[in-house]
Amino acid sequence: MSLFVDILFVIFVFAIVTQLFYALFFFIRLSFYKEKLNPFNKGVSVILCAKDEAEMLSANLPSFLEQDYPEYEVIVVDDKSVDGTKYLLKDLEKKYFNLKVVTIDPHVISRVGKKFALSIGIKTAKYDYVLLSDADCKAYSKNWISKMTSSFESKDIVLGISPYKKTKGVLNKFIRFDEFIVMLQYLSYALAKIPYMGVGRNLAYKKSLFFSVKGFASHIHIPSGDDDLFIKEVATKDNVAIQIHKEADVFSEPKTTFSDWSYQRKRHISTSKYYKMIHKRLLFLFPFSQFLFWFSSVLLFVFHQDLIVISSLFAFRIVLYYSVYYPIMKKLRQFDLFFIYPVMEFLSLFVQLFFVLLSSRYKTNSWK
Repeated sequence: MSLFVDILFVIFVFAIVTQLFYALFFFIRLSFYKEKLNPFNKGVSVILCAKDEAEMLSANLPSFLEQDYPEYEVIVVDDKSVDGTKYLLKDLEKKYFNLKVVTIDPHVISRVGKKFALSIGIKTAKYDYVLLSDADCKAYSKNWISKMTSSFESKDIVLGISPYKKTKGVLNKFIRFDEFIVMLQYLSYALAKIPYMGVGRNLAYKKSLFFSVKGFASHIHIPSGDDDLFIKEVATKDNVAIQIHKEADVFSEPKTTFSDWSYQRKRHISTSKYYKMIHKRLLFLFPFSQFLFWFSSVLLFVFHQDLIVISSLFAFRIVLYYSVYYPIMKKLRQFDLFFIYPVMEFLSLFVQLFFVLLSSRYKTNSWK
């Protein structure tokens, strides 16, 4: 039993040291990050792809069409919709001069996913700066474009955030906590100059950058990845900026059932196997060290003789992450999750394991 307890203690300490590394090398950068807002007024093309999204477009599209920005267009690519999308967009074209609609006919054969539609939208764009979002998203403010483009004078890519709307229920909190961890990692890694992804719901880059790698050609056979796999390919340590200003937010509609959310998460996980090795290792080691921490601490509280030492180390790790998460959750507008973070973290480990085990069975026949 003594050897077993000693091994558990070594695992426990290793997990805490690893967590300490992530907190003080990566995440603390986001804790102290201050938004950089520089004037930018060149033309911008906003691009949204829609497939049977008439209801969402009716509710959200005006937030993109009514931006306080001197020169921009909004391109909506209607990807073979069979609902009322076509007629809604025709009506909106009469009201908004800056709306441009591109329709993909039903007879056009394209691969699964929205990469074809998005490629059409980018090729149609009049300006060299493109800003992407989705039909089920809404810009928080009329200054969304000006805030998201404020780094374009010195950078080619801007990674924004797209928080999920707050609603009642445990599932909503769980979805938003999971998204917080995703934001925490891709924003922190970008600040550490090893960017690996962005979210297509709020992402900006130069059109010329898209064509420099022939668009999505290298991963066109993969249904997803129009955001993370593309960013992985074009991002360097010096050409990426992040934007977390409140007025740069694009809010997304959260899933309302676990099955819908699990489908969404498995879709994201299915692309992670194509990441660079350094990113794979970092993205694996962080949750793995969390698992080791919780697994070993539970057993040590049962079997270890010196509970004062275990309790002190356990408390140190919890307080450390409370300290690091405090400013980040406030900056990312997720502070209501702050006090329940240990519970959410513990439960999320089991859910992540569930997603990983099922990801190999994941298939899709739609990008919607």
